[in-house]
Amino acid sequence: MSAVFDSPSFDGHETVSYAHCPETGLKAIIAIHSTALGPAAGGCRMRHYDSTDEALTDVLRLSRGMTYKNAMAELPLGGGKAVVIGDPETDKTDRFLESLGDAVERLGGSYWIAEDMGIGPEDMAKVARRTRYVAGLTRGKAASGDPSPVTAEGVFRGLKIAVKHKLQRPSVKGLTIAIQGIGHVGYGLARLLHDAGACLVVADVNESALKAAVSEFGADVVDPEAIYDVDADVFAPCAAGAILNATTIPRLKVPVVAGAANNQLDGPESGALLQERGILYAPDYVINGGGIINVAAEISGNYDPEWVRAKLDRLMQTLDAVFTEAARQDLPPGEVADRIARQRIEEARLRKAG
Repeated sequence: MSAVFDSPSFDGHETVSYAHCPETGLKAIIAIHSTALGPAAGGCRMRHYDSTDEALTDVLRLSRGMTYKNAMAELPLGGGKAVVIGDPETDKTDRFLESLGDAVERLGGSYWIAEDMGIGPEDMAKVARRTRYVAGLTRGKAASGDPSPVTAEGVFRGLKIAVKHKLQRPSVKGLTIAIQGIGHVGYGLARLLHDAGACLVVADVNESALKAAVSEFGADVVDPEAIYDVDADVFAPCAAGAILNATTIPRLKVPVVAGAANNQLDGPESGALLQERGILYAPDYVINGGGIINVAAEISGNYDPEWVRAKLDRLMQTLDAVFTEAARQDLPPGEVADRIARQRIEEARLRKAG
């Protein structure tokens, strides 16, 4: 337990639970960062981790990011996240996913789970056999399915706002966008950008996704490591986190970074480094908040697409305001967004306390 409190990524988390089922092989960590704004909500990702410490760092960073994301989207939800240690291609069985549902159920509604990297709607349906605290379902009273299209829509709109601020361009037509990762959200973003007239350069380890992007969008493909060196108008990280750091930022040849990945910065100093280089960074937990807005509508028990659209519109106004305030104060946009999020969380905590 001391490893949790000693972790550089521990940020006053309310609860960190380790879930293990020897019968199914489940090894998962569920982190609840804050319930000041409401029950914690956040997706579950499944992937190979080199160590439990690596998984812990990931879930702590991701859950904190969800608190800030939900605050910036003005949702009645706190921040939480789950990570499952394993291979999503080979380790998932029905009973495995049901045991994950058992772990969520034991938290008594303090955490709502949804899909993320390595976990899809069909997996959530199996988790839901053992707990009702599940979102991202394709069937049910308020089911809305995979939230990634709404995430992609928000990132697309946020990217255009960033382009307006930095390049004074009203659209992305004719711009070159370098996309790192073309999974569900990244591919959806690529389609929206292509339809809007942008030229795409993509990188991914999934060969079939790359072939599809070449066929459908006429995208150019580069090696995953070479995506940082592409001369483009926008770099859109849509894969793993912590990829913007002291090693990669000096290699960037773009005026704008705007993408869907969570925790793109490996620390606040990377936001300052982007600022020093004159690169406008769209805070990830603001621009990629569309998915959790969709999830929040489902959690409410009465999914309303118009409410989702209105909330997404409001979030884009918030992102625009963050850029404006950052420019006025000559600060990294992430610093401005952090300040707004912390203020909203603290106000909610004080209301809850008394």
